[in-house]
Amino acid sequence: MERLIIAGVLIVIAVAVSVILQRRRPAPPSGSQWNIPAQLDRLDFRSPHAPWLVAVFTSATCDACSDVVMKADALRSDIVEVQELEVAADADLHRRYGIDAVPLILIAGHDGVVARHFLGPVTATDLWAAVAEAREPGSTPESCHEHQADHDI
Repeated sequence: MERLIIAGVLIVIAVAVSVILQRRRPAPPSGSQWNIPAQLDRLDFRSPHAPWLVAVFTSATCDACSDVVMKADALRSDIVEVQELEVAADADLHRRYGIDAVPLILIAGHDGVVARHFLGPVTATDLWAAVAEAREPGSTPESCHEHQADHDI
């Protein structure tokens, strides 16, 4: 009987130690939540009166950034201003908008409302289609498909 009591006490102690250790273990990492601005002050950027702005937030140490800038630059036109904002050169704008990950592309209208964004590498096709869709909703095949799906419901 004495052995059963000792075994029971040891089991209770083991369970208590296990519970304490579980509580001390750090929580698993949560999903990353990056800041994506929903509104830009167009006066912070070149050509504030251009109908569309493609703001490309980058870093000189970012491998993917130069490729993203090259794809975005191809969009430059009379109605689309493309501006690269490198973190060292434009630190104040990175801080102002809380940019904490690059490359980040923001597509904003004349009012500064961000219509679309891309965080990380992007294909030229996806970027160009996003600008076309922002400029003229319903102009891309995907948007036509989405509108059709809405009508089918």
